[in-house]
Amino acid sequence: MTHWKDILQESITTYSALQKHLDCNNTALKEVIANFPMRINPYFLNLIKTPDDPLWKQAVPDSAELEDSICIEDPLGEENLSPVPNLVHRYPDRALFLVTNQCAMYCRFCTRKRKVGTERMHISDDTIRAGFDYLRKTPEIKDVLISGGDPLLLEDEVLENLLLTLRSIPTIEIIRIGTRVPCTLPMRITKRLVDILKKFHPLFINTHFNHPDEITPEAAIACALLADGGIPLGCQTVLLKGVNDNPSIILDLMRALLRIRVKPYYLFQADLTRGTNHFRTPTDRGITIIRHLIGKISGMAIPTFALDAPGGKGKIPLSPDFILARGENLVFNSYCGEVCTYPEAGEAF
Repeated sequence: MTHWKDILQESITTYSALQKHLDCNNTALKEVIANFPMRINPYFLNLIKTPDDPLWKQAVPDSAELEDSICIEDPLGEENLSPVPNLVHRYPDRALFLVTNQCAMYCRFCTRKRKVGTERMHISDDTIRAGFDYLRKTPEIKDVLISGGDPLLLEDEVLENLLLTLRSIPTIEIIRIGTRVPCTLPMRITKRLVDILKKFHPLFINTHFNHPDEITPEAAIACALLADGGIPLGCQTVLLKGVNDNPSIILDLMRALLRIRVKPYYLFQADLTRGTNHFRTPTDRGITIIRHLIGKISGMAIPTFALDAPGGKGKIPLSPDFILARGENLVFNSYCGEVCTYPEAGEAF
């Protein structure tokens, strides 16, 4: 098997390479790539079937990225919530720790596309050390999410040392890793990597699949290795116009995720990130999709549809409303649209 580093080394990163491999002749994309870097590795490139298909849209730059006058650079207010560089402390008991600026593929809808893959996201031994120091001095933080960039692109030894240091902080109880590697470069998930990760339980991984075509035999093997290591796997899907904003596609995706032992966790409304407005859908689209799933698939396959509130106000669940009236009886619609009545009991809080 070709080593994952060799595959990554062969990635498309320039406009001339894009022309060569995808016959993409749009000189406006030179400016897009200059502002928002591109990386399409050969594995993901081979999953693209036709121009403008759902995987193409996620990987290939679009001139619409420079025409966005609606969205903002830092929609979640991460910079204002960073007491030290690359560590975001939004919720009282949790912190987001950014440990690399590299990804196996630079998704065109990325929340941090303002800086991922560029020198604008500066990560060094000093910034990592400052993050550890803040975590030691802030005992209310019990849960750390390691992200970036993609932490699983770090060398095995670097990642192990990072996890060792986190585990040495007695107040940290939970470690989570956010990674798209099982989807975009699944051969990175090796037995050696899993042997390292499973030493640091409780450790959880949230990965990221957006379309059924991303769930390949290679992705299934990667997820099986992680699951066999005792690592619970969740999926944070982003609702994207022209990619998956269709109830049938999401239903197929959720079923496929369970088959590869990944629990659907969130379906996110796309963030208000500069350069991504062409991906955004009305919030009602996501609510409609969740309503379509209910009753058609197991409850454990139904993600929470959520909006990450601008300015760092946190994740807000957006749920279908089945309730028609409240009183002595609760009147509601069943999943198939029938009006039902349920007698209330006891006193309201």
